[in-house]
Amino acid sequence: MNMCKVYVTASQKGGVAKTTTAGSLGIGLAKKGYKVLLVDADAQGSLTASLGYKEPDSMNDTLAVIMEKEIENEKYDPSTFGILHHDEGVDLVPCNIELAALEVALIQVLSRETVLKRYIEKVRKNYDYIIIDSAPSLGLVTINVLVAADKIIIPVQAAYLSIKGLEQLIKTIGRVRVSLNNNLGIDGILITMLNDRTIYAREIVELLNNAYGKAINIYDSKIPLSVKAVEATTKGVSIYKHAPKGKVAEAYTRFTEEVIANA
Repeated sequence: MNMCKVYVTASQKGGVAKTTTAGSLGIGLAKKGYKVLLVDADAQGSLTASLGYKEPDSMNDTLAVIMEKEIENEKYDPSTFGILHHDEGVDLVPCNIELAALEVALIQVLSRETVLKRYIEKVRKNYDYIIIDSAPSLGLVTINVLVAADKIIIPVQAAYLSIKGLEQLIKTIGRVRVSLNNNLGIDGILITMLNDRTIYAREIVELLNNAYGKAINIYDSKIPLSVKAVEATTKGVSIYKHAPKGKVAEAYTRFTEEVIANA
């Protein structure tokens, strides 16, 4: 029996290290010997670009094309089509602006919320973990992602506005769970971009723990604020390659171990 777990990194707010978390978790799992597929489900192609594929919009075989093939019931080999083999040990389904056009087209599609799930079910036998990076919005593509997922990881920046967006996301997850995916669960809330030397950041962490700690797992690992993480994204490599002995790489390694322990 295949025990592949499908995770999604989700946030209603951009700039919370959501994409960095997806990539770092995927590569962190691959470093531990697991077979991992990363799926970029954000039309901005941020995960694709952060892994060194600098012009996502010039790519032909992307998530949008895969979903179109699923909609049209076209024959293709899901185990190879559109999958890139990254030199840090993960596979990647890239994404670009074409996904935004598909979002509009999905409105007319029968069973439009389950298109991505159909693809994921075809490839999950090939992997131990599938990590999907979703867009910071709640359109039909994001609903597709939530329907396809087993567990959600919610990166939350240690800032007040980030917490405000969390409430709406949790409500949406609840609605999807009731009507479209009964098995959907929240694996945990990951505090990111934390400057724990400030009283403000410590207050935000306390606020999160008080508001959600009893109902939702809050990972012990916290990702510190660091310019190294931004540099890694810009260079198109993981934090493990850019600053392997740095505090962000160490934090993501601990976080990866927590995810494995929870699986």
